[in-house]
Amino acid sequence: MSDNTNIEWTEATWSPVTGCTKVSAGCLNCYIERTRPFRMAHRRFDGDGIGGTTGVQLHPVRLRIPLRWRKPKRIFVCSMADLFHDEVPDDYIADVFAVMAANYCWDRPTHTFQVVTKRHARMRSLLSSEDFRKAVARTSAGMTDDAHADNVHDAVYFHYWPLPNVHLIVTAEDQKQAELRIPVLLDTPAAVRGVSLEPLLSPIKLTHMDVEGRAPGMYQINALTGRNTDMGRPCPDVAHLDWVIVGGESGGRGARPMHPDWARSLRDQCQAAGVPFLFKQWGEWTPERYLDPRPAKYSRTYMRADGTAAAFGGDGYGPDDALARVGKKRAGRELDGRTWDQYPETVTV
Repeated sequence: MSDNTNIEWTEATWSPVTGCTKVSAGCLNCYIERTRPFRMAHRRFDGDGIGGTTGVQLHPVRLRIPLRWRKPKRIFVCSMADLFHDEVPDDYIADVFAVMAANYCWDRPTHTFQVVTKRHARMRSLLSSEDFRKAVARTSAGMTDDAHADNVHDAVYFHYWPLPNVHLIVTAEDQKQAELRIPVLLDTPAAVRGVSLEPLLSPIKLTHMDVEGRAPGMYQINALTGRNTDMGRPCPDVAHLDWVIVGGESGGRGARPMHPDWARSLRDQCQAAGVPFLFKQWGEWTPERYLDPRPAKYSRTYMRADGTAAAFGGDGYGPDDALARVGKKRAGRELDGRTWDQYPETVTV
């Protein structure tokens, strides 16, 4: 936890919860056990596959830390955990949201809090709950002096919900997880909604997404515009994504490559819809043709844009299908010759 960080899309981290459990393929090489706090505490996942856990720890002493930071920042909430993990009590999640509410409604700088989760269903359930909203309003009022408590309570409960300074972000590594998590995010009260497609393990189309439980192709949403169709007929518009983050996998021996066409496609989808796009990193792997000069030694793999293995010079082999493992720093974060650092607009009320 720090009031500065090297994470490309944020400016600070705040960890009132630490520890997590692997729930999908994107978790398999999770970075948290490689962080200094976890290494020093000898905390590791108890298994390599889905279901492996480090255990979850609550840190109430850290709850009010952002209220001491005087300069407004973008703050990644629970960078080493998932706030909506089922081992985090509802009341504690309400306490975390109360800090964010107090920051917005009281005489403090307004930080932007970025809440990232894979537990989309619990996120929607809590943030749609009247009881949860009441708990956040009540607790945030208790963080001010008595003379202003009623004003803060009423501001949160009646005027500032969803909280304008909270960005909700779900992660997805492939089309399946995108179609599972993003529609739920779009159905969750939020001022700003985003998706982190990292590590990106397959092509993802955000403009034509099937919705779980519906016949494929019969009911689809365009997550970037909020437009949806039922059997090809237009339906009333719904919420849409305000931000898309894309990145390859870094760290760990098993880091998986990302084909450049996957990132380009998402960039182009965002540009067409006018949605801010941020390319975080290539990760461990980068297109070989980007290397100038090429290092003396490096690992190489060949992969087509559909994710299947390619052979050098074989049928269907393209100029970007040769990927080189040179490490995150050398790979960099330029996509087609430039960085992409677009952010959603700050919501004001």
